Amino acid sequence: MVTRMDKQDLFVIYGRDARRMTLDLLEQIRPEVGLAKTARIGIKPNLVVAKPAETGATTHPELVAGILAYFQGKGFDNLVILEGSWVGDQTSRAFRTCGYEDLARRFRVPLIDLQRDTDRMCSGDGMQIAVCEQVLQLDYLVNVPVLKGHCQTGMTCALKNLKGCIPNREKRRFHSLGLHRPIAALNAIVRQDLILVDGLCGDLNFEEGGHPVAMNRIIAARDPVLADSFVASLMGFSNDEIEYIGFAEAMGVGSADLSRARITALNDDLGTSKLPKIRSLGTLTRLIADLDACSACYGSLVHALERLREHGTLGTIRQPLRIGQRYKGQSCDGIGIGSCTAGCARHLPGCPPDARSIVRFLENLPD
Repeated sequence: MVTRMDKQDLFVIYGRDARRMTLDLLEQIRPEVGLAKTARIGIKPNLVVAKPAETGATTHPELVAGILAYFQGKGFDNLVILEGSWVGDQTSRAFRTCGYEDLARRFRVPLIDLQRDTDRMCSGDGMQIAVCEQVLQLDYLVNVPVLKGHCQTGMTCALKNLKGCIPNREKRRFHSLGLHRPIAALNAIVRQDLILVDGLCGDLNFEEGGHPVAMNRIIAARDPVLADSFVASLMGFSNDEIEYIGFAEAMGVGSADLSRARITALNDDLGTSKLPKIRSLGTLTRLIADLDACSACYGSLVHALERLREHGTLGTIRQPLRIGQRYKGQSCDGIGIGSCTAGCARHLPGCPPDARSIVRFLENLPD
């Protein structure tokens, strides 16, 4: 039986065949009903970094293949794939590395690099935010985030995935504003019509991947606040721990009330409905003196500290590791990571420096 999905609905399908799961899910919820055939449909994956989906960092291309096959099979031919990778990586490289160039050729759809797009200032809940023009020109937005952790915000899913829809300078500014409220305000500007959460094998600790966890599921929703509330509960977070969920709900983006949600599993799960406990990052992040660090820089540092822990050299770090935009132009003691901390007594340049460089730098510091 076909079910029309409403804002309070969440659908979950389990399996390992991303394309087949997506087609079955879309046939069940029929998102195209009432949509004009001429509508410009944008598909926004998470290609934050140029790493294959199997690392737990990015959206599986075969999930997007299922979306394209479904809409094209229903007579829609004005489809595009849009993304803007994080500061420190190139979207064009992510498209190539993550299999999206091949996908675009197979389905004859354009890839739009939002890092190269023009932008326009828009108002969301009183905040002025620059949004990429190609996003604002869409008639229908399919958001395809990855269910994964984030070393600064705890998790990232539907709401935070829209950060790829703004120019690099705005991504940096979001960090200077504290991330949570601007993420919510962006979602008050850019409305999502359909969310398909890639919960196949996200990394439950890091946005950048590296420790994928097999979860074998895709989650469908129309409300990004409800979707993120559901994902937060799966990961063991309360909504209060993920501040942008509350901000977005207060701005009218959606509802975080899972007690009123209709959650429908379309098949039996594969024994992974309870996600494993996230590794504690507390011993690592306590070493970091963060003042508005961008995600790429912060993530590289956490990865580096994880490597030091594995090498048994983490205990040699006895000074604060300073990182972030508010260190620009400051002279300070301690160890600086990234170009913003050039005024620190000891400093590793890079925007961002990669984890390997940070490991070498920290392991070779004089006593």
